[in-house]
Amino acid sequence: MERISRIQDAYFKKDVPKFKVGDTVKVYVKIVEEDKTRLQMFEGMVIRKRGKGLSETFTVRRISYGEGVERFFPLHSPFVEKIEVVKSAKSRKAKLYHLRGRVGKKADALL
Repeated sequence: MERISRIQDAYFKKDVPKFKVGDTVKVYVKIVEEDKTRLQMFEGMVIRKRGKGLSETFTVRRISYGEGVERFFPLHSPFVEKIEVVKSAKSRKAKLYHLRGRVGKKADALL
């Protein structure tokens, strides 16, 4: 067990900001296209956090051209370059799945 934790410690990111469900975040993701890499930003509200350790993930939801788009990211993935907290919010629920049916101001008013 101790050997596993020593191996996992090498993969943990040290610069992960504290954020919670309901916060608006910008996630910068490395995109590999043929021989080039670039950064792509995905900004939205965190609707779920789950797991712990290396398997911790979070789901971000945003509205793009009138459609809801959700992406989940492994927190300690090498493809996640950085995470910025844009706006912090106080949520009374652990999972914000009820926002899936809401668009615009209606979604923000439920927090």
